[in-house]
Amino acid sequence: MGQNLQSGERLRPVDLARTHGLSTQAVRNYEEAGILPAAARTPHGYRTYTPLHARALSAFLALVPGHGHRAAASVMRAVNEGAADEAFRMLDESHAQLLEDRRTLGAVEDALRDLAPDDIAPSPASGTFIGPLAHQLGVRAATLRKWERAGLVQPRRDPRTGYRVFDEADVRDARLAHQLRRGGYLLEQIAPLIAQVRSAGGRQPLEAALTDWRARLTARGRAMLTGAAELEAYLRFRG
Repeated sequence: MGQNLQSGERLRPVDLARTHGLSTQAVRNYEEAGILPAAARTPHGYRTYTPLHARALSAFLALVPGHGHRAAASVMRAVNEGAADEAFRMLDESHAQLLEDRRTLGAVEDALRDLAPDDIAPSPASGTFIGPLAHQLGVRAATLRKWERAGLVQPRRDPRTGYRVFDEADVRDARLAHQLRRGGYLLEQIAPLIAQVRSAGGRQPLEAALTDWRARLTARGRAMLTGAAELEAYLRFRG
């Protein structure tokens, strides 16, 4: 591989940088991080890159939109270290997470379809406390208290103990909030959606958010395809 790196056309850091609208320092940083193979040096210590480095940079930048910067960097380091199987495993994890996010979106859509005006009314005769609800959702009780302060849930207080009691509508709102957080929405974005859901006929804002969420998942899936194609080209170029 050492001979491969030094054969063929010689490229300067600025040549790689200009192609992708990067700074030359960014290219050097990527090399130091192991995202690019180590560059050869001139007798005066200047870096010289090759088409192999250009392919590596293209692959990395194509992987980022679908997998994120950290995962893309880890994949490239694994490939450059000759651990292709480890790189494939990490890519599989990203695809598995995308599938899980799609399932989460489907669950939110199902919940929205099942939402009826009667669901908004609280049920004083029944309810759950903060600990069991936090356990069901896989979050901390502190998270639910934060959601309460943000207006996402409105639990009543038990008159005898003062404990928070989450009725069926609160549990529904907490589940929707949790799933929307998984979709990348901020608390301040979720609050008006939940408020609209609580009010009669308040389903449209949530439907719009879910449409946007689905579009982003689709874009992520296509970005993964683009990243896979560039990574395969890089693997073939490495030989």
